[in-house]
Amino acid sequence: MSETNTQTESNADTETLAILLIEDNPGDARLIQEMLRGTEELAQRISSDESAGHVPEITRETRLEDGLETLDSMAVDVVLLDLNLPDSEGLRTLERVHSESEETPIVVLTGVRDQQVGVQAIQRGAQDFLVKDEVTSELLVRTIHHAIERARQERERRRQREQLEALNRLNRIGHAITHAVITTETRPDLEQRVCERLVASDAYRFAWIGEVNPGSDRIVPKAAAGVEEGYLDDVEISIDEDDESGQGPAGMALRTEKVQVMNDAQMDPQFEPWRKAALERGYHSSVAIPIIYENLVYGVLNVYSSSPRAFEGAETTILARIGDVIAHAITAIERKDALVSDAVIELEFRVDEMAEPLVALSAAESCLIELEQLIRGDEALLAYGSAQGVDQELFRDAIAETDGFSEVRFLTVRRDEFEFELVAPTAVSLFETIATHGGRVQSATIDDGEFRFVVELPRGRDTRQMIELINEQRDDVSYLAQRTSERSEHEESGSSSVLKEELTDKQRAALETAYFAGYFDWPRESTGEEIADRLGIAPATFNQHLRTAERKFFDSVLGE
Repeated sequence: MSETNTQTESNADTETLAILLIEDNPGDARLIQEMLRGTEELAQRISSDESAGHVPEITRETRLEDGLETLDSMAVDVVLLDLNLPDSEGLRTLERVHSESEETPIVVLTGVRDQQVGVQAIQRGAQDFLVKDEVTSELLVRTIHHAIERARQERERRRQREQLEALNRLNRIGHAITHAVITTETRPDLEQRVCERLVASDAYRFAWIGEVNPGSDRIVPKAAAGVEEGYLDDVEISIDEDDESGQGPAGMALRTEKVQVMNDAQMDPQFEPWRKAALERGYHSSVAIPIIYENLVYGVLNVYSSSPRAFEGAETTILARIGDVIAHAITAIERKDALVSDAVIELEFRVDEMAEPLVALSAAESCLIELEQLIRGDEALLAYGSAQGVDQELFRDAIAETDGFSEVRFLTVRRDEFEFELVAPTAVSLFETIATHGGRVQSATIDDGEFRFVVELPRGRDTRQMIELINEQRDDVSYLAQRTSERSEHEESGSSSVLKEELTDKQRAALETAYFAGYFDWPRESTGEEIADRLGIAPATFNQHLRTAERKFFDSVLGE
């Protein structure tokens, strides 16, 4: 049983100095309590201004086991400990109390004057020792005060030491990541090495890098290391601010483009969706660092610790810098790949309410309609393509019923296939949106009752931004897939750079339209007047653009 002696009235807003007295001798216990009764000096020495003037609260236990239970169940500022108790004797008593709460200061009470016992007690964790027969009120107050103050100083030194060790550790991790940046040639390898290096020192329990899945709000993992145990399969994380799955550190970091810290998985209310899974794996705090370079959002680095409040102060600042290093490295890798690689990114979409008669025709006749080249004129979009397995007249009738396609002209006609030219004025706005943001419509296909188109982007472009722009332009467009593809041979050649860099938009439109409309064929599939009409310009203007484009092209090929 506990004997509690409250020396003064307190209120819920006032912190009271809590003393645990473990003493089985009633006379000695009464003596200690009397020495502290009525004295306000101790509280004035060690308490804040709010609690100054209040004497301490003493909780007494007569057995060691009861004292350990009390120490475990309540906050204690100092323990006054008799070494010889009914259930424990000697320095073993001190060792058990110290192991229960290493940070709580202990003052040993001895019944005999034995300097050696006192020295051994201090060596084993006590802050001080007192001989009961020699204790005075003044000595007791001073000893308790010094014990609490020394313990506080030790905690502060330990905290500073741990912080310094953490910063040194992070600096080493930063150097290792910088080395990985220099020696790694691909983005997946870089991201994996970053995660592995973060958990290699045992300072962090788990690390992963994720990015937003194109076409959705879900954050998907790209690399991970450490104690994962299926965590990323069990949880859902997004950037949707209206959904609870987007209220965690990762989602907020990507939305705000700022580092987000979760200090305590047990208590943080916004971490509720992931709390059970995190605690089962020993994650008690985490930090989410956005990986951003200029306007390119590459993803988010998530780091977890087994300790609460592990990410504070300078440590978070250094981790944020590591995020910047990763972003710069990914940018450099993407730019290098763009220069030496023939790969491009292709985004595939389905559109539900465009060219519906043609879509219905593809389902009814089991035919394939492909738009292989799209050229922007001044007032319309010219589409050149082919159709297989359908009659020309049925195709013409479907075009006549299709909103957005104003004219059709047949070019080369074979037995089961024909090539055609379409004018599509209403598609210009979507085409311009895609082109303005660095993409191009690589192809479009109408097959089996579906209209799909593919947008091509250079490596390193923000694919999510392009998807959002297209969805803003048309709400009936659905994102389907992303893939990496090799550039075609004509795009790899030097002539491609001439078309892109040397020609004006109008010169290139004239040259490409002439080529795909069969102007250079013999016999010609289209006359200059027909092409000029399609482009919405005078025949003389078309001729001028075409001649200038031809001269620039041949200069680049034959000039040297």
